[in-house]
Amino acid sequence: MGPKSLNIWVDNVKSGILEQQLRQRYVFAYDSNARDAVSLTMPIRLGGWVTPELHPVFQMNIPEGALLEAIRRAIAKIIGAGDIAILAATGGNQIGRNRFSMSGEGAPSAGCVPESLDELLTYPDTEELFNELLGRYAIRSGISGVQPKVLLEAHQRGTLAGHGYIVKSWGADSPCLAANEFFCMTAAKKAGLNVPDFYLAENGGLFIMRRFDRGPNGEAMGFEDMCSLQALSTSQKYDGTYERVAKTLKNFISGEHVPAAKRQFFATLVLSSMVQNGDAHLKNFGVIYPDPGGPVSLAPVFDVVTTTAYIKNDVPALAIDGRKKWWPRKILERYAMAHLSLPPGEVKEIVSRMADAVMDTRQAIPSYIAEHPEFKDVGERMMDCWATGVHLFFPDIGACQRIRAEAKIQKFEGRF
Repeated sequence: MGPKSLNIWVDNVKSGILEQQLRQRYVFAYDSNARDAVSLTMPIRLGGWVTPELHPVFQMNIPEGALLEAIRRAIAKIIGAGDIAILAATGGNQIGRNRFSMSGEGAPSAGCVPESLDELLTYPDTEELFNELLGRYAIRSGISGVQPKVLLEAHQRGTLAGHGYIVKSWGADSPCLAANEFFCMTAAKKAGLNVPDFYLAENGGLFIMRRFDRGPNGEAMGFEDMCSLQALSTSQKYDGTYERVAKTLKNFISGEHVPAAKRQFFATLVLSSMVQNGDAHLKNFGVIYPDPGGPVSLAPVFDVVTTTAYIKNDVPALAIDGRKKWWPRKILERYAMAHLSLPPGEVKEIVSRMADAVMDTRQAIPSYIAEHPEFKDVGERMMDCWATGVHLFFPDIGACQRIRAEAKIQKFEGRF
């Protein structure tokens, strides 16, 4: 049957108890000594928080796909394979501040020895390496997403201190996804968006990203995705709208961080449209904070890939104006002014800068294909998709001419 209750910890202080009761009802009750809320949507109170299914903030990090199956295989005979069991198994290493332990046990610890980041990036057989990492870290990885991934600590050459990293591979239906994500994230970085440090293994087999839910001294930062903030389950991650996301940002992000959040969110939408990322769903946007009473800001950009390189007729994950389609420029500009209150000049500058970064990054793909011929089919499809995506915004003149002309539009200092 598996466990029916868990202790919930924040910063090694017990915050409360989560129980699964009859008829799949879940109850979370704060401990009398709780210092911090477990979610921005669940402030400390005497009465319990009751939901018909697992609370979204706890559901947020339950793995999906290959990682979930690996964890279930490892724990099913020992403690069961339900949601409570999954949280108990992965409890010491979660994205965000919440940690989980079995009833009666103390605060959990990730307790892993750091790997060498340089060795991860240069190991010749990354398929073999990832399978080894999956076996070693699967049940220590509280992270969502269908793409195969694990959480681990790693240190760079010449340093002793380790940092948290997310290591990703891919499934058979998404070949060369690591390189795909690397180039998409490179475009985001070139565009000036806030992105975590990221790396691509030398043979293209792994994408490695530094965890952004850690502070400068390694302390855990609070993170909540849009499903959690909108009280939605993971299964509803494609059910929302970008209009509601804009409203959620204004409701939860601290006032001093709202202008930057609006700019970054709109820029990410434009970038996703240009590179045709059909997976910009509710779980791929979130907020980050040092503690529930501290400043809340928009999380860095992550999980950007060209999905149309695999699904030819893929569409955006969420709707604008009630439609899921690759919108022309005027639709997104109208959205930015109506729902994010961005001025027209700033909107045009952001659009131009995203196009400039996408086309600049696109120029680097052929040389990578020359060195990694296994990326040829996916890389060439990506280049076609990116050209199509940019053309939707600038259909009248050549991309390079247009980008350089529009880049002369008024610049906004300190925009991100």
